[in-house]
Amino acid sequence: MPTPNAMPAGINSTQVTQWFTENIPQAAPPLVFELVPSGHSNLTYIVSDSAQQNFVLRRPPLAQVLATAHDMSREYLIISALGATDIPVPEALGLCEDETVNERPFYVMGFVEGMVLRNPELAMELTPPARAEASRNMARMLAQLHLCDPDEVGLGDLGRRENYIARQLRRWKGQLEQSQTTQRQQLFEVHAHLERHIPTQLFTGIVHGDYRLDNCIISPSGQVLAVLDWELCALGDVLADVAMLLIYWAEPGDEFKALETSPTVVPGFASRVEMLEAYAEALAQTGRSSQQLSSIDYYLAFAAWRLACILEGVYSRYLIGAMGSKELPGGSDSFNTRIERLISKAVEYSEAI
Repeated sequence: MPTPNAMPAGINSTQVTQWFTENIPQAAPPLVFELVPSGHSNLTYIVSDSAQQNFVLRRPPLAQVLATAHDMSREYLIISALGATDIPVPEALGLCEDETVNERPFYVMGFVEGMVLRNPELAMELTPPARAEASRNMARMLAQLHLCDPDEVGLGDLGRRENYIARQLRRWKGQLEQSQTTQRQQLFEVHAHLERHIPTQLFTGIVHGDYRLDNCIISPSGQVLAVLDWELCALGDVLADVAMLLIYWAEPGDEFKALETSPTVVPGFASRVEMLEAYAEALAQTGRSSQQLSSIDYYLAFAAWRLACILEGVYSRYLIGAMGSKELPGGSDSFNTRIERLISKAVEYSEAI
């Protein structure tokens, strides 16, 4: 039987347990809810029952829910659709849109046993060959996602497909204006530069939106067991996904790291160049040209800018306690430094456009 614990913010234990009883027949109350502290957007909880089973519950932040963000039904639709493909995702178990149950919509998915490599210490638990294998599988899995036909997998109505970068520039600028906590004029200057130089969208597919190593569950041998956090998934320019992965993918000795505790600085992981080559090779095996990768500098500038905007919003949500805590992981000074470094990186890549 699970050990009782202090109820984390964002969970109405009585009503959520009743919902589980009615909608997740395999669950065996009483339930214990544990907030996973690593998330910066939607809140994620591990739910344990008396039969020693685990489930995962996702809900929006406690406050400051921005328009178009934190859509539980959309995220649930995505993992439900991809569950029938070769893209590994947790099993979609149930969606609750009745806000009288827990104040906000939420959904429940299966728990996938494996490793989430959030920092170098956890990455060290993989052998060097497994780190190399994880690198290759990350690149191949992203290519596989991008080769999925949205209509065939049931995601054809997920949203507009054309002008993805222009739409993203408008979205994140708008949300930056709503949630900005400090005046970072360079974010708006980079936005204007990116807006003037948007490349032609050469290939449209399913864009994960936040694809990185610690948003995947990895096996000890380096296999990708599940891809997580589909909150930012959309249809659009898949090169944005490739660039986002590369921005996150730090190498040993890098002064700049998009993640405070980047796992890929541990020796054995592929370099960014090797990740790009592995992605291109996976495309080539299906007959798809990788010529589109020649414009990667623009997308790297866009990815750095976009991530800076996202982190600015995260910073704002923590300050008002919307993430269940007012304490930022690593401290506010460290978080501010990451944002400023991302802005500098966006400027650097912009100069190469």
